[in-house]
Amino acid sequence: MSTGYGRRAALRHLGAGCGLLLARAGAARTLGTAAGDGEEVRLLMLGDSLTAGYGLPAAQSLPARLEAALRARGRAVRVVNAGVSGDTAAGGRARLDWALAALPEDAPAAAIVALGANDGLRGLPAGELHANLAAILDGLGRRGVPALLAGMYAPPNLGPDYGREFAEAYRRLARERSEVVFYPFLLEGVAGDPALNQPDGIHPNPRGVEEIVRRMLPAVETLLDRAGRGRGR
Repeated sequence: MSTGYGRRAALRHLGAGCGLLLARAGAARTLGTAAGDGEEVRLLMLGDSLTAGYGLPAAQSLPARLEAALRARGRAVRVVNAGVSGDTAAGGRARLDWALAALPEDAPAAAIVALGANDGLRGLPAGELHANLAAILDGLGRRGVPALLAGMYAPPNLGPDYGREFAEAYRRLARERSEVVFYPFLLEGVAGDPALNQPDGIHPNPRGVEEIVRRMLPAVETLLDRAGRGRGR
């Protein structure tokens, strides 16, 4: 992934007024392809409108398509959509406990943290982004929930210095927490491509969602393997 490519990822109006979407997991089911005790594994995805599935039917949202891809690979995983449109890293930090409590039974086996796009759009300090994401990761760690951190780039109109500081916040977290799986850019291969985005040029269309899933699937499987659960036969 080149820095130049990231600079072209100009996310200018992400999540403004897009409302709220929090899909809760259903009751656990036993699947023949599940590992261990055969119980369905929950994977929490904490994010903003890119997670919530702005502009898409629920079945075409990123968590839904990621779940379908994991099941196709023999993993009995329920991906819980905890995306809130317009949310920042601070917002995700504030609602982490609530997001975990929304699950019907046990805490999730693992979590994906996909926040920061709105921090960049608002030009919020990179230090605050780092602190809020660190608090989320540490909160998950205290609960024994392995995490994947999905990075984001700042809009290029805020200048190269801010862009470097913003990207470094994620890289620093990855260095400081080696146990966290790091996926550097959530929109890798999708940002800036009109064929993969909705008319707003910001939110992925169904083809874009499938491309995100295809690219990040190996990292998600690494996360699940670290969790030691949800493996296919």
